[in-house]
Amino acid sequence: MKKLEPIQGAITDINVTPLVDVCLVLVIIFMVLAPMAMQAGIEVASSRKGAAKAVAALKENVVVVLDAKGGVKVNGRAVRWEELPGALKSALEASKDKMLSLDASPKANVGQVVEILDASKQGGAKKLALLNPS
Repeated sequence: MKKLEPIQGAITDINVTPLVDVCLVLVIIFMVLAPMAMQAGIEVASSRKGAAKAVAALKENVVVVLDAKGGVKVNGRAVRWEELPGALKSALEASKDKMLSLDASPKANVGQVVEILDASKQGGAKKLALLNPS
């Protein structure tokens, strides 16, 4: 029986070419996806201690009330969901400082809250306030 001898000079170096190729592809993917990840959103400013209170009266602003059943009122007037963007736009045009205050029920649908915020932003709202129901 013939005895096998170990191979002398085995290749022990790591081939880095595939590693570099994969890294370059990942860099290109991140470069393409980065602008899509940087979308404009709603800027939220939290209140600070000692901040001025009641800078503008609520009657000068647009007040939207969303109840638990999905009913919407704009400045005390009941509005259907189809009419909401138009009603918000006309109310915001009449508003002095283009501020919308949203008073949503804790049991309201979050999707409806987002719809109201989106419609108000498209209607020209410069400031948004979320009121805590009592």
